[in-house]
Amino acid sequence: MTRNYIEEIDLLWQRQLTEWDAVIKNYGNLANVATRVVELGDSSIVLQYNPERLRSSAANIDAASLKTRPCFLCNENQPHEQESVVWNGSYKIQVNPYPIFTRHLTISATEHTPQCIAGRLTDMMLLAKDLQDYVVFYNGPVSGASAPDHMHFQAGIINELPICDELFNASTALFDANNKGIFGVITDLGRPVFYIETMNTDLGELWLNSLLDVLPVKNGHIEPMVNILCWHNSGSWCIAVFPRRKHRPACYGTGEDQFVISPASLDMGGLWAIAREEDYNNLTLHDVRLIYQDVCLSPEDVEDVSNKLREYYYSKK
Repeated sequence: MTRNYIEEIDLLWQRQLTEWDAVIKNYGNLANVATRVVELGDSSIVLQYNPERLRSSAANIDAASLKTRPCFLCNENQPHEQESVVWNGSYKIQVNPYPIFTRHLTISATEHTPQCIAGRLTDMMLLAKDLQDYVVFYNGPVSGASAPDHMHFQAGIINELPICDELFNASTALFDANNKGIFGVITDLGRPVFYIETMNTDLGELWLNSLLDVLPVKNGHIEPMVNILCWHNSGSWCIAVFPRRKHRPACYGTGEDQFVISPASLDMGGLWAIAREEDYNNLTLHDVRLIYQDVCLSPEDVEDVSNKLREYYYSKK
């Protein structure tokens, strides 16, 4: 019998929202957070003042820091109130106690293994199918993951992430297309995004891997710097990949004209959880644009990656 994960997770929510004080407090606070919208061309950027996210935005992820802190995704280091729904025997789905979404999940591997998307793309797609109404997202180990030492995804309510609607109306330059889907790049939303829409997991994984194969990998890194969003809609998977060139922007810091903003998947998707009140009040459209330009691939790099993909798929025809 097929499991109904949405039903199990709904029951998990009911329990955690009545039994775990941190969840009761932080989701209650989230209902009253201040927000404002910055319009970046055809894309809306929602700024959310969320002080609880400081531990993530300012997290130290260098090797020495990771070695000295207990992994907060391993069972033995989690609060006794934190429950799980086990998915496919290999991941545990949990309520994230420091939310950005009105329903925010952490989906971590049951074993302590490094954050790496290789071999996990189909898992991500199947999770998105089982978690209808959620968008599943992946932060690379140096692209916003606050636990790069433990493999995990996250998920949140899809209609709270602006880009999930915006991609359907954006202009896509195609690399490949057939009766099972499309694969292309979108460059008119203020940051470049490689977009896949497909009804087939094998094709989705093939296209994703071809993109990862041509993206640059920095010395010492185990994979290209990326943020990935995935959701399932009307029988098709939608996948958005944001290639990165930097972990944090040049303006990161606590000094004058600096911001404690460390972009990850949700920032790429148009939902910025901002931990400091002064950053929330002072951030302008110009700042948003500069931060995207600083951490994302340059137009020249996007064109280079696009040309490699076009050549590859043209040679296959």
